[in-house]
Amino acid sequence: MAADKVIAGGLPPSSIETLLVRLRTGRATAAVAALGVFAVRIGAAGFAYGAQVLMARMMGGAEYGVFATVWVWIAILGHTATFGLSQGACRFLPADQATGRLDSVRGFLLGGALASLGGGLALSLGGLAVAFLQGGLLAGPYGTPILVAAFVVPLFAFQDYLEGVARSQGWPLLAIAPPYLLRQALIMVAMIGAVLAGAPAEAWVAVACTLAATGLAAAVQAGLLLARLRRHLSHGPRLYRWRLWLAACLPIAAGDLAASAFGFVDVVILGFLAPPEAVGLYFAATRIQQFVAFVHYAASATTAQRLAAARARGDEAGLADLVRLQARWTFLATAGIGLAVVAVSPMLLGLFGEGFRASLPVLAILVAGSVAASLFGPAEDVLTMLGGERLCAGVTLAMLVLAAGLCLVLIPWLGVAGAAVAVALAQTLRGFVLALGARSLHGLATPVVGLSRRSAAR
Repeated sequence: MAADKVIAGGLPPSSIETLLVRLRTGRATAAVAALGVFAVRIGAAGFAYGAQVLMARMMGGAEYGVFATVWVWIAILGHTATFGLSQGACRFLPADQATGRLDSVRGFLLGGALASLGGGLALSLGGLAVAFLQGGLLAGPYGTPILVAAFVVPLFAFQDYLEGVARSQGWPLLAIAPPYLLRQALIMVAMIGAVLAGAPAEAWVAVACTLAATGLAAAVQAGLLLARLRRHLSHGPRLYRWRLWLAACLPIAAGDLAASAFGFVDVVILGFLAPPEAVGLYFAATRIQQFVAFVHYAASATTAQRLAAARARGDEAGLADLVRLQARWTFLATAGIGLAVVAVSPMLLGLFGEGFRASLPVLAILVAGSVAASLFGPAEDVLTMLGGERLCAGVTLAMLVLAAGLCLVLIPWLGVAGAAVAVALAQTLRGFVLALGARSLHGLATPVVGLSRRSAAR
């Protein structure tokens, strides 16, 4: 009779039923959270799109191109300045909380915040030193915007770290609403207010508005996050495991730097090879393409930390299920949103001003690259969260070099479309190689094509 009460594998029926309920609940929670994150990012993209249209209309092509180039450098340096601790929060905090190491959690929270602010300040000072040594850069149209941008980078880095901490706790809306919704709205309001008050519609004014918006949004996010953490984390001693953290986070930082540069290498190289008007034309297409990229971000924001927690608990079946679920829905959503974006892109590009519809082929190529890369699933999250961050960083860096080389070859030949082709090819190849790495290191099959329950569970 006892055998009748035990399922193959040694678990009684009640335990199996409990596991199934938890699995279904986890799926539903992840799906609802991802939809919430995607909704906020779409709203944020709407504000960002409105802000970019507004600035392009107010500043004109040349000044808008200067602002776009400076904003790209703010994003690259700001993401880099966290030393990978923003992504590391999603890896270490859930694992430490699952195993009861609250002293390490407290140490990571405070140490990461101070390190991110300090890293941002150091990069700003280093960038200013390079600009002063170069000489001519500060005397040209980029001079004043660069000086103002130096104050933005530490605040951007701090808010990037806050986003990682909120994501690690399973609070995706708190993670993304302040930087991607509130900040974008404040930039738009500040720019309108500045011009109405008599300020010139120039790039340095737009960067100054970005400084004010970033500072206020970061302060709001820090206050809300601190209040919520105090309700979930008791006071106590702090343990700073810098050697362990940095051993994992510095490769993540290298990967973040490469990933940020990978996302902006086309704009940066265009800044050297093309006039500001062409940069502005291309940057407008990338702003619309972000609607497609947000699908992957939403899925990662709600699932990445769950991967680390599942591995810490030894739940390999649940881990494989999360990978399979994220891969399937990310691809379907990316393809659907991509088609919708291309369909309405003539109208969206036209709002930027006369001549911006010429970047429609650029947008179509970028969207195709995003859809193709999504075929290979969440391999990047698997490597970053479960171990393999060095491989991820190395692959991303190699693809960055490839993208830069392709840009240098294709831009003189195809113009701005050459930059889009270069990035799309490198992005797709990166997804393929990362999927191979995730399968080799962790036995997890991340690609959508051929992904089955049997292969995912191996």
